[in-house]
Amino acid sequence: MDQGLKTSILTLEGYVIWGIGILSALNVFGLNTTALTVAFGALGVGLGFGLQTIFNNFVSGIILLFERPIQVGDVIEIDGIWAKVTRINVRSTVVQTFDNASLIIPNANFISARLTNWSFNDLRIRRNITVGVSYGSDVKKVEKILLEIAGNTKHVLVHPQPDVHFMDFADSALIFRLRFWSTIDNFMRVETQIRFSITEDFRKAGIEIPFPQRDLHIRSDFRDLKNPSEKITDV
Repeated sequence: MDQGLKTSILTLEGYVIWGIGILSALNVFGLNTTALTVAFGALGVGLGFGLQTIFNNFVSGIILLFERPIQVGDVIEIDGIWAKVTRINVRSTVVQTFDNASLIIPNANFISARLTNWSFNDLRIRRNITVGVSYGSDVKKVEKILLEIAGNTKHVLVHPQPDVHFMDFADSALIFRLRFWSTIDNFMRVETQIRFSITEDFRKAGIEIPFPQRDLHIRSDFRDLKNPSEKITDV
């Protein structure tokens, strides 16, 4: 049994046991549970408007426990934050960011917000690294070097194979994109190593990674002005 299913079952069992225990205690003390049910129902209507957020999170927690779009141990992205799920409660879920910060997120956020579960079906993840090279570079050589770098980098998966795409003719560079697959636990280290290798291998091969630049052309009529502040008008 996986950890997510085990956590869901234990959580639901806990709530069922608490509910049965409370009802049993009321019966032992001779309290009319039917009357209490009616009273709690009336009280619930009165408090419902003030407890909408709590109730929404509670229902969302039940949905998470049954549908299980996230499980303990999953790596998720929500509102631009990457984190690992550490605990799922009925009202909120605890996640741990890659900076080792624990976040307590209301369960309603997982239902209403856009959620990416990077480990829902597969621990593999495809990543892209984009790099520009100067005009005049040998594009086939660029492709060859990028593929060699991917093939020689630890934790880059052999299947699916890495590939290179010639993306665009930009203002200052020819744009290439290296696509490769890694695992959710290693992709950040892999990206860093590949960028180091690209910088070093391109330098050795004489391939320039250009920076944005503009050519400035000075008009001859501007050089002939005695007063630089004099306005130039086109005829």
